[in-house]
Amino acid sequence: MAHEIKLAKLINGDTVVGKWDEEGQKLIEVAALQTVPSQQGVQMMMLPFGYPFETEIGGEIKGEHVIYFYRNFPEEVKSKYTEAASNLTLAGAGDLDNLQGMGGGMGGGGGGGSISDLLKK
Repeated sequence: MAHEIKLAKLINGDTVVGKWDEEGQKLIEVAALQTVPSQQGVQMMMLPFGYPFETEIGGEIKGEHVIYFYRNFPEEVKSKYTEAASNLTLAGAGDLDNLQGMGGGMGGGGGGGSISDLLKK
């Protein structure tokens, strides 16, 4: 079953991202988002919720500890979370288009075209 990635504010003030388990009414595979001041302003850092004692994203938080689910948040947060939770690197649509020029195009015959054209079918 696919779980929707959600960004939430907890009753203790923490901001977390995780997969929402509708049946269990809980967030699973939870990561904490922290803001870090930098010379460019403020940056966001994603850490396992149990950091520093846990170095892998995991755990769960009951829905009763969530006071707010953000309706909209940057797609980049979802991508970074998915990469961190799965240890995979996701390619954006622009990255897929660039694969063909790098010798990574799909197919062993036939005409060119971009990979994004194949994904649209």
